[in-house]
Amino acid sequence: MAKSILHKAESRGDANHGWLHSRHTFSFADYHNSERMHFGALRVLNDDVVAPGMGFGTHPHNNMEIISIPLEGDLEHKDSMGNVAVIKHGDVQVMSAGTGVSHSEYNRNTNQEVKFLQIWVYPNQKNVQPRYDQITLDSKNRKNKLQQIVSPNANDEGVWVHQNAWFHLGTFEQKNRAKYLLKQKGNGVYAFVLKGGFTVDETVINERDGLGIWETDRINILANENNSEILLMEVPMSF
Repeated sequence: MAKSILHKAESRGDANHGWLHSRHTFSFADYHNSERMHFGALRVLNDDVVAPGMGFGTHPHNNMEIISIPLEGDLEHKDSMGNVAVIKHGDVQVMSAGTGVSHSEYNRNTNQEVKFLQIWVYPNQKNVQPRYDQITLDSKNRKNKLQQIVSPNANDEGVWVHQNAWFHLGTFEQKNRAKYLLKQKGNGVYAFVLKGGFTVDETVINERDGLGIWETDRINILANENNSEILLMEVPMSF
């Protein structure tokens, strides 16, 4: 029998710094909830809005896989590996922090906000060589189906990470269904709704709700509204 945990959108941590408004699904910075430290190897799921012309100054990371998914606007990235890049809606960025890397992220536009998801996954290898990558996705490949955007395999679709984790995005019209088969025994799936609403197995989840499911080998999703968007994150439950 599958197990599950529901995190409603309004139950998330709420940090408004003026230049940054962040909603935290899991404990982060000043938001601490002992019941919500992580979901398996999924450590951080931040829903960030950055004010025009503002951003995160240079700061360090290590031994974490950091995935950014822009939802609106243009986010400029600079890091200690010499990478300078702009990511926007339709892109996926990954950074393996490994032995240590510093980076900054700024909203390069002065007239619109940047909205993006910042996701941290515990790696399955420590002290790897830091690395950076980004890709641009074809959104047509997730119309009423699931498009893989993250995997452990550099030769597979999407970007790759140092963890047996697979992420998929899907945009569905009402009443369309999809079945997701887990890639690895012992993994769980965290479903996060970007827009609209879904029934995942038997649980209804709406915009910015999150649902973790484990001890199963598959999940079924049904779109309850037109133009509904969902992110599925499969991660090891023990690591």
